[in-house]
Amino acid sequence: MKTKVSLLLRIVIPILIYPVLTEAQEMTRHRLVVLTDIEADPDDSQTLVRLLLYSNEIDIEGLIATTSTHQRTRVAPETIHKIIEAYAKVQPNLLKHDPGFPEAAVLHALVKQGFPIYGMGAVGEGKDSEGSDWIIRVLEKDDDRPLWVSVWGGPNTLAQALWKIRDTKNAGEAARLIGKLRVYTISDQDDSGPWMRKEFPDLFYVVSPGSYFAATWSAILREIPGANNEVISNTWLSENIQQGHGPLGAQYPDVAYGMEGDTPSWLSLIPSGLNPYWDDHPDYGGWGGRYELYTPDPQSPSPGMQRRDSPEPESRPIWTNADDTYRPRLPNYIGRAIVPDTAEYTGNHVTLWRWREDFQNDFAARMDWCVMSYEEANHPPVANLNQPTQFTVNSGDIFKLDADGSYDPDGDALSYWWFQYPEAGSYDGMVSFRPFAENLYNVHTIRAPEVESPKTVHFILKVTDKGIPALSRYKRIIITIVPE
Repeated sequence: MKTKVSLLLRIVIPILIYPVLTEAQEMTRHRLVVLTDIEADPDDSQTLVRLLLYSNEIDIEGLIATTSTHQRTRVAPETIHKIIEAYAKVQPNLLKHDPGFPEAAVLHALVKQGFPIYGMGAVGEGKDSEGSDWIIRVLEKDDDRPLWVSVWGGPNTLAQALWKIRDTKNAGEAARLIGKLRVYTISDQDDSGPWMRKEFPDLFYVVSPGSYFAATWSAILREIPGANNEVISNTWLSENIQQGHGPLGAQYPDVAYGMEGDTPSWLSLIPSGLNPYWDDHPDYGGWGGRYELYTPDPQSPSPGMQRRDSPEPESRPIWTNADDTYRPRLPNYIGRAIVPDTAEYTGNHVTLWRWREDFQNDFAARMDWCVMSYEEANHPPVANLNQPTQFTVNSGDIFKLDADGSYDPDGDALSYWWFQYPEAGSYDGMVSFRPFAENLYNVHTIRAPEVESPKTVHFILKVTDKGIPALSRYKRIIITIVPE
């Protein structure tokens, strides 16, 4: 049980800051339509369980059952409904932790289906489906926010929606609707993905073409040196997700081929503090990985794709795999609380697994919300900045980083970590904190390096509480350095 102090904080702090937090949450909420080949692999069901626990922070606007190369002749909307029914049983308890969790009836109404036909066989004249029509309907809503389409299987239902838009709308209206789309597909699981990228060159598209094993998204499920692999173990899943967490946790199936391979397609939509620029800047990085805009070399086809499905060379730049270099911080027994690991890691998988312990702990905490009272469970801290999130300095100027006012709604103690994210900025070097510790809540003396042209530097504040499980939130500061 939390202390009386934490209970007081829970009552007083939200009253003081509610208008500010509400405005911030509304600014960062993302719209989402899901295409899922659920039942092709248990991981779609796993991902849906997790997604429903964030339905208070992401505006889910469609859950569409589709085919894929792994499930070519059937769709399974009934499984989506089954998991929503389990959500209905825990939704009243979830409301104790946040008032934004939707009624199950609202989610049931969003379940649609595409044609039970593989790939481009379901695209063209007379191929409209409930799912493709729904995508167009959602796009046409009076809402200026981008619409993310998270594709866990084959994307042919989206391809049909695009085909119909081009066939039935004038050029200006078609461009307006397509310009609202933000697509993230888990590799290419049918032949309609490469077709869309070629036929709609302005379509915003995030994908790791080719082998699943080389894809950024696969870092969520792989045992990786340097990462905390315990948080993806079957034991961890059993204890923190499946067992003792109510009907929704009981719907989380055992791993068959890999844990939640589809989850990275929407992880960066969670308002963790890393992602306010995600709609236009996957190159800034977040829980779902980091991606850069370029034309990749031809890749071998995804597993299970027939030879004729092998994609042609990409015809234009897409958002795809990018590399990070990362040195984890480890707890220190005596002295400064965190110290750098002795090893450094580089690669596109790093862009995702560097956050894996954080988003797994966040998932576990939300599973606790299904069965625990507010006082029993843990809730994420609030990272606060006493400065703008973007500002400009001259070479040689002294500036500071200040997180004073960050707090935890449960009254837990906080730890801080400031770090530069060099790959997200345009400045090639590292800005030294020395002789200052990187785990202070404020760093008062940082000297801007000398530059010959304007360069950007990204600093990330990570605030972590000492609750169980430990939860983290972030703030990103983008500093433009100009020549003196």
